[in-house]
Amino acid sequence: MTSDHRPGKATVSRRVLLAAGGLALLGEFAAGKGRGGPLRDRAASPKPSGPAAPPRPDRAASADARAAAARSQNERAAARASAASPAPDAAHGSGPGYTPTASGQPMYYLDDGPMVIALTIDDGPSPVYTPQILSLLRRYGVVATFSMVGENVAAHPAIAREVAAAGHLIINHTWTHANLTELAPAAVADQISRASDAIGEATRTTPVMFRAPYGAWSPAVLAQCQQMRLAPLDWSVDPRDWARPGVSAITTNIMRNTRSGSIILEHDGGGNRAQTVAALSYVLPRLLDEGYHFRTA
Repeated sequence: MTSDHRPGKATVSRRVLLAAGGLALLGEFAAGKGRGGPLRDRAASPKPSGPAAPPRPDRAASADARAAAARSQNERAAARASAASPAPDAAHGSGPGYTPTASGQPMYYLDDGPMVIALTIDDGPSPVYTPQILSLLRRYGVVATFSMVGENVAAHPAIAREVAAAGHLIINHTWTHANLTELAPAAVADQISRASDAIGEATRTTPVMFRAPYGAWSPAVLAQCQQMRLAPLDWSVDPRDWARPGVSAITTNIMRNTRSGSIILEHDGGGNRAQTVAALSYVLPRLLDEGYHFRTA
């Protein structure tokens, strides 16, 4: 018995057709005509990435770079002061950087933005301790203000010139480190004038600031500063290094009391200043690490 119904053949035909269609579709993908391109190429393509991260800056700028930046800042400040100041009085040897406070009173703090401080070094120059302090300042790229005693400048003019050549500011600290409040006005004038003359002769620069020994100010002293166009400078942080309380005490005092605008008092003359040198070797890098910037007063 025979039958015209042949389901097997029809089934085979559909399978053949499906297989043929699948081969054709696969061929399109292989040729890159299907969606997404060839599988091989897609697998080999790297994942897109964002822009490369910028290189991390050096955590601490070099000492030379910091010193150059500080000198540049000081030059700009001096230029601004010169433009804002009245013409200097040549009879009194006044300098272009004279910037008196509004009240004519001594300056105890800087007003130069956050994290800006000043280091002041008094009573030198000393042939023993000033070179050691200069070496530390150079190592850490720090600028400082040196309050120099006239008779010491006259005795060691080469050291004063070295301080000036390194970009530090030299200011007047009287001729003999006298307590000016105990002197007559004429003697006050002589103390300050002789010191300015000694500094000018040694360094070919004219002081524009004055610091009274012992922080002892009087109307006569301030009047002489005004007459000679010297800005009066005091301090706000006194670690009493002159009393030699120990390196730890000096360091702790400075770190505890320094804040934005502080003017720190230290000494390179007037006695044994080995503790001062040792303390500076600790506090300078620590203050820099805390983000402080040094400028001259």
